[in-house]
Amino acid sequence: MTTGRQLLTNITSEGQLEFSMVEVDVPSPGKGEVLVQIQASPINPSDMWPMFGPADLSAATLEYSDDRKVMTAPVHKSMLPIVRSRLDQALPIGNEGAGTVVEAGEGAEALLGKTVALLSGACYAEYCCVPAMSCLPLHEGTTALQAASSFVNPLTALSMVETMKMEGHKALIHTAAASNLGQMLNKICIADGVDLINIVRKQEQVDVLEEIGAKYIVNSSSDTFRADLTAAIDATGATIAFDATGGGTLVSDILHAMEMVLSKDATGFNTYGSPTLKQVYIYGGLDVSPTVLNRSYGLCWSVSAYLLTHFLQRVGMEKAGELRQRVADELTTTFASNYTAVLSLKEAMTPEVINSYVAKKTGEKYLIDPSKAD
Repeated sequence: MTTGRQLLTNITSEGQLEFSMVEVDVPSPGKGEVLVQIQASPINPSDMWPMFGPADLSAATLEYSDDRKVMTAPVHKSMLPIVRSRLDQALPIGNEGAGTVVEAGEGAEALLGKTVALLSGACYAEYCCVPAMSCLPLHEGTTALQAASSFVNPLTALSMVETMKMEGHKALIHTAAASNLGQMLNKICIADGVDLINIVRKQEQVDVLEEIGAKYIVNSSSDTFRADLTAAIDATGATIAFDATGGGTLVSDILHAMEMVLSKDATGFNTYGSPTLKQVYIYGGLDVSPTVLNRSYGLCWSVSAYLLTHFLQRVGMEKAGELRQRVADELTTTFASNYTAVLSLKEAMTPEVINSYVAKKTGEKYLIDPSKAD
């Protein structure tokens, strides 16, 4: 039987993260399945909690020899209840990737030899066996590198616009807007004629978005941030936002600015604020501090969590297929991704490198190529 290298993550009940590279048996694909040789798999923010959980990565050490390849880091005992469902289990990681179909089961023969993108949860490996329906066939000439990030960021960006439309809003707000996902969202909105307000933290991020044609950009580090945000909402009528930061007062600031615009012409008693729903979805956790809501925006508002998989379940297979096809059609334009570095499996386990990619810096995105020499 063929074997291949794979990264696994385990948090022990004794309080230790074990992030290891192991040799595993490669299964033969069954009916409707394909075996993909992985050539590119991105490290998304959504991969990092499964990879490391609440481990103290500042104390990480790497042991790498012929017999043992593992990065270890302590997990404080008080954090173990948070991850109790995964304790003492060596679990695969890597949400998405791309590569070549090297074996195909019955009914999936048409994909044999093709380069495909796939959604798996086990893509940090040399080989991955998945249902053919979880693969995205690519246009001729598209490389695995170009296709590596075909699911998480592109479909999340598309889902934000679709959610806006389904819920009756006419414009939207996005935070951490100069990110890889944020730039995709701008390109979608420009192409589809949707007004988008971009919230960033630095002037360099303003420059990035201006270069791709973004119209409404507000800098949260500016002294005039609240006034600028209110003016942008007044110009666009945005009443829905998607927040990647999670912590602090940013969600509250957005809701407050929405209410300021919606109630600007109110007269007499306005005890409960505008009757128009103000919606903020939190889909990320770049700021791990508590979300603070200073309730100064009436009583018609909602703050909810947002997850791509829930959206896809909501819209069904037909709509999800349409969105996937758009990604395939625009993979080298709207949904193009750039990478800071391409890592081998060993490099992805190295503490110094881990500290670089877990920083989640805007404009920096890392990729794993399991075939790259260590």
